[in-house]
Amino acid sequence: MDWYPLFNSLRIALISSAIVFFTGIFAAYYVARLNRIVKGALDVLLTLPLVLPPTVVGYFLLLLLGPTHPFGAWILSAFGTKLVMTWYAGIFAASVVAFPLMYRTARGAFESFDETLAYSGKTLGLSNFYIFWRIRMPACKQGILAGTVLAFARALGEYGATSMVAGYTPGKTATISTTVYQLWRTDNDALAFRWVLVNLAISAAVLLTVNMLERRNKAPNRGALRERGYGG
Repeated sequence: MDWYPLFNSLRIALISSAIVFFTGIFAAYYVARLNRIVKGALDVLLTLPLVLPPTVVGYFLLLLLGPTHPFGAWILSAFGTKLVMTWYAGIFAASVVAFPLMYRTARGAFESFDETLAYSGKTLGLSNFYIFWRIRMPACKQGILAGTVLAFARALGEYGATSMVAGYTPGKTATISTTVYQLWRTDNDALAFRWVLVNLAISAAVLLTVNMLERRNKAPNRGALRERGYGG
């Protein structure tokens, strides 16, 4: 059994999750602070990949990154690098389809944040950078964590856009999702089912890890309440 699809899928999912973690938080933080009309317009634009069919997302990516189109052609001529039909093309696809999940979850967490905490920090002379990373982010960590996990899971299971921009080449661009499809298409159901089980195992492990982290975060809070006489 060739384990390259597993390695490539994890590589793409981890890199794209790191990308959407920072871009999603950045976008969510600043969009949440805009006026209602601008926020609504940007919200539609940034969430669009969530509702579009993945193949449509892949089509737009091909229009942007394809070697016969302006940007892709410029990258090819300037750096001699193709942005499609390579393993890292899957990063572009996974990042685009996973971004809305991180953005929406982070924005909801930021909008529920008690701004009086930030105002109090400013009266104490704390910088905006300190307030964001040491006050706002810890207070919103459950939403941020949920968005990160959802983004990783979405990137790991991405198929439609990835198949269009990265294709399927064994040992080069194959992912778990594209491998399952190719094995099914060639009537190799037994091996396809093995890859399905691998994907299920990874997804279950990720969700179990999140549940463990949530319980660990809640335990100190319950202990603090009992010390103050509010718990049993």
